[in-house]
Amino acid sequence: MDDEKMFITINHLDDYGSTVYLRVGQKLKLKKDRDNCYDDEAIAVYDSHDTKTGYVANSVSTVARGTLSSGRVYDRIAEESECLIRFIYDDMLIAQVV
Repeated sequence: MDDEKMFITINHLDDYGSTVYLRVGQKLKLKKDRDNCYDDEAIAVYDSHDTKTGYVANSVSTVARGTLSSGRVYDRIAEESECLIRFIYDDMLIAQVV
């Protein structure tokens, strides 16, 4: 990963009940989901207890303006990486890849 700041949108939080306990400043794990049958560039998001909390958005309709899609980040991160929550809005959040 280069020195450029990368921001991502994480969605599907409601699917995993994650909106209850996620907080700004919290660190999350990013893991490439190579077995995902819907998206070849899927990146799953996990909390510190290894509980899945959502996915990095990869659709024009779900990626927040100013953030990168899963497809734009996939080849730029390791198999497992980390991100920091910067903003939370409704059932999605904006995080910075670290």
